[in-house]
Amino acid sequence: MTHHEDHYAPLEEYEPDFTLTPEDYEPFVGRERVEALKELAAPLEGKGWANVNSTLIGGGVAEMLQSVVPLARSLGVNARWYVIRGHDEFFGVTKKFHNMLQGLDYSITLEEIFGAYLDTIDENARGAFIASDLVVVHDPQPAAMVMNGVIFGNVLWRCHIDTSTPNRTVWRFLLPYINLCAGAIFTMEEFVGPGLQVPLYEVSPCIDPLAEKNRQYSRDEALGILADLFNEHDIDPERPIVAAVSRYDVHKNQASILGAFKRLREEKSLDPAPYLVFLGNTATDDPEGGAMLEELKTLAGDDPDIRFWVNVEDNDRVVGSLMHAADCFVHVSTREGFGLVVSEALWQGTPVIGSRVGGITKQVVDGENGFLVAPLDIEATAQKLDWLLTNPERAREMGQRGREHVRQNFLLPELVRRYLTLMRFYTGQDRHAPEFRLNELTYTEVLSVVRPRHPYLAGT
Repeated sequence: MTHHEDHYAPLEEYEPDFTLTPEDYEPFVGRERVEALKELAAPLEGKGWANVNSTLIGGGVAEMLQSVVPLARSLGVNARWYVIRGHDEFFGVTKKFHNMLQGLDYSITLEEIFGAYLDTIDENARGAFIASDLVVVHDPQPAAMVMNGVIFGNVLWRCHIDTSTPNRTVWRFLLPYINLCAGAIFTMEEFVGPGLQVPLYEVSPCIDPLAEKNRQYSRDEALGILADLFNEHDIDPERPIVAAVSRYDVHKNQASILGAFKRLREEKSLDPAPYLVFLGNTATDDPEGGAMLEELKTLAGDDPDIRFWVNVEDNDRVVGSLMHAADCFVHVSTREGFGLVVSEALWQGTPVIGSRVGGITKQVVDGENGFLVAPLDIEATAQKLDWLLTNPERAREMGQRGREHVRQNFLLPELVRRYLTLMRFYTGQDRHAPEFRLNELTYTEVLSVVRPRHPYLAGT
């Protein structure tokens, strides 16, 4: 990691200290898909692909980039990853952006926008220079950097959240920055916000099966890794476990999970009684997490079967082990860009109760690898919990189908394939737009053809 010696908050560049090769993924996706990926990358050798986001740790974007960069490099692409730096006020404002873009109503001041946000963007831009064939700017945090004259190349804005019904003030503030880009990427077509005049693409997040978190454990391995935590929190491994893993965030809706668990035990006398284990870490760009956690603990009260694991040691192995050992996994967000934890749980062979929201609907096939419910429907969630806990054999079959669904659709090589396809298109290797293009010819594309015909511009 490179640090600059001045008083500003400059970009940091992440340098991976490990390598990943396409062949490493052959056991998971097969030789045919690995060879196709290598063939796709061959004309891109030496071409540049830069990513800009807001944190090196915490959250799905950082987790994906930690694997995407070394894999792309092994394919011959000059992949780089830059991280903007900021203070608490900056991340407080961008958290507001995040929530408001997903439809929540917050008040926001000009001082927050022009001071805490834009001033921090300007500080990061001082001395920065990013030139690449493809530059992917992730989410609202670094979006304004596209207008600072320090990023050069085909810039795509990657939106990882649902902006289908955004707060008008924040969306109109960000829209000029987004429309300055060569395109925008969304997880689902339904997430596209109004007024965009650039090419749009659909790219689903994916998990890395080689990551420690996603190692497919046996039950004995999982219980061995969890033994100390089970002892510390007085958990009997012979009793069923309902697991919930996520940030402590208003949209993650952990209160409904807690309510459904309590409802289940009020209505049913399960023997043995299940535990509910919440596991969540804090992230540098999410200052609200601590307050949300305390609210949840207050709601739980002194319930003897509810546990909170926060910032645990050996986090990745613990997460993977808990997901494998759990009898079911619950993720009922009210808004969700994708929810990588759903694929992570399915990859461990655990059925998922998910909300009928956003990218969760891509991962959970209702009745096949889990169940979909309305996010605030506590009664329905309690009923599905009851079914999974009282039908363990059928639940295991669901989990196996979930693992195969993830294998086919949501493993890292598929994510890299789509980005390489975009690189080939924007560098002129392919003349046809990617198959995951969402819209037809756009204003910015027409403009790029018309401008050179003007006599003044043609002579420059």
